[in-house]
Amino acid sequence: MPTVFNKLKNIIRHRRAKGREIDPDEVMLDSSNLPRYDKHQFEGRLEQAISKNMLFSIVGAFLLIALIFIIQAWDLQVVKGGEYRDRSQKNILRSTPIFAGRGVVTDRNGVLLAWNAPPEQNGTSTAIGSGDEIVARRMYNRLSGLAHILGYVKYPSKDNNGFYYRNDFEGIDGVEQYYNSLLQGNNGSRLIEVDAHGKVISESTVRPPEQGSPIALSIDSRVQAALYDNIKDVATRVGFSGGAGVIMDVKTGEILALTSYPEYDPQIMSDGTDSSAIKSMLKDPDLPFLDRAIDGLYTPGSIVKPYVALGALNEGTIDPDTVIVTTGSVTVQNPYDPTKSTIFRDWKDLGALDMRHAIAMSSDAYFYTVGGGYKDQKGLGIANIDKYLSLFGFGESIPDSFVSGKAGLISTPAWKKKTFNEAWFLGDTYHTAIGQYGTQVTPVQVARAVSAIANEGDLLIPTIVKGGGPVVERKIGLPQSDFNVIHEGMRLGTQIGTSVALNVPYVKIAGKSGTAELGATRANVNSWITGFWPYENPHYAFAVMLEKGSTHNLIGAAATMRQVLDQMERETPEYFK
Repeated sequence: MPTVFNKLKNIIRHRRAKGREIDPDEVMLDSSNLPRYDKHQFEGRLEQAISKNMLFSIVGAFLLIALIFIIQAWDLQVVKGGEYRDRSQKNILRSTPIFAGRGVVTDRNGVLLAWNAPPEQNGTSTAIGSGDEIVARRMYNRLSGLAHILGYVKYPSKDNNGFYYRNDFEGIDGVEQYYNSLLQGNNGSRLIEVDAHGKVISESTVRPPEQGSPIALSIDSRVQAALYDNIKDVATRVGFSGGAGVIMDVKTGEILALTSYPEYDPQIMSDGTDSSAIKSMLKDPDLPFLDRAIDGLYTPGSIVKPYVALGALNEGTIDPDTVIVTTGSVTVQNPYDPTKSTIFRDWKDLGALDMRHAIAMSSDAYFYTVGGGYKDQKGLGIANIDKYLSLFGFGESIPDSFVSGKAGLISTPAWKKKTFNEAWFLGDTYHTAIGQYGTQVTPVQVARAVSAIANEGDLLIPTIVKGGGPVVERKIGLPQSDFNVIHEGMRLGTQIGTSVALNVPYVKIAGKSGTAELGATRANVNSWITGFWPYENPHYAFAVMLEKGSTHNLIGAAATMRQVLDQMERETPEYFK
């Protein structure tokens, strides 16, 4: 207790020195009642004045903060004032694109195939976007067979912040993609002044848009639709999974028709609004997005026989009038075991044949013999078969063309070694000579190859643009007399042979059919028909392929082309004059 009293005396002395009365609670405070005070609320504690050091520290902190604000204000208003003033000015000036109209696409007769819809049609808006950034909707002709020719577009697109990350139309597939740089034109721009609320005060065009260039295609949309519709008709009736067709001018290389079945809908793909329809097309097992005419690779079958025949004539392998007696098969003895032999069958026992009749009747046995040799008749050989097929453009991409597509391949010993690590046998040469084994071609390759037969040696680069040709990739330097033999054989084929379905009364056709067996079971086939017209002065060549149908089908590509020709004679007879 003495210690407590001593402390109280000191407090009283201190208070008196200050000239202040002492409160009773200060006098009565002792150790016995200290525990009853709430120390967390500062009860029972003695007050003490704030020190001068603490006061100076607080004032100094406030002065430091004020100094920082002053320095920052100086930087914003004086040092960087001009820069931010320019930014502020730009914030009220908004640059917006003026989208260029995409070039229209027409067929050779001026029929619109792809165009830009006006902002309103029949009282309904047809534009994509709104306000100052309207994009004209791309419209497509709904005639059948045009999808792979035209393709479709993707529109200019914005990100989530409203900025364009794609300012131009993007062509997808077909002409829209291949000629995109010509069709898209150049966008213009407009400056718009807005107030703080985003209201437009004034606007002015800084750069006007430049319209995209129009393109006139070489195709005739009527012939195009006829070719597609008849391929579709036969394919669906007799069970082919798809098909393709090409009709080409043998003098200029202009493509009159180029189609692939089945196809997608370019309007739906371009609009991009019908997600269920788009999903359905993307998942379709019949592959409507595959352009079978350009990128489809198929075993050609007997349509290669005219090229093998040309090689045999030019190499002196056989005279065109030499007769080979066929008996429905060729039997080759095993060189390592005389007790064994391999039989290579023909589709029919066709008897005695010269080259013209062998082409017309599509004799396998004749071309086994001429291609690989048999008994006393020497063969052209696989190296020369490769040489002459390559000469007509097989096994290579078409250079610098809308229809460049896949290269395909020709069966050769090098290919077999690389693919299967096996040696080449005589039977491989036999099969290659009739368009079987590993050889693969595209329909457009076949069309330009038969064009080179029709025009007697000009291998043209096909064009899809009206007035775009002719462009000759190379001259095939074979004698006219050799081409005459092939022409005569193909004409005979439409008169008495395997292409007799094309023996129409209104124009003379020369043709060559082909049936390519598929797989080990040979249960399915690709059906081909190729040829040209008119026979005396060829102007147009054609190739039609029906994909993967039953081997028992009696209706195929030849019947399809006959339907096309009959429809053309009714609707577009000018092509037969």
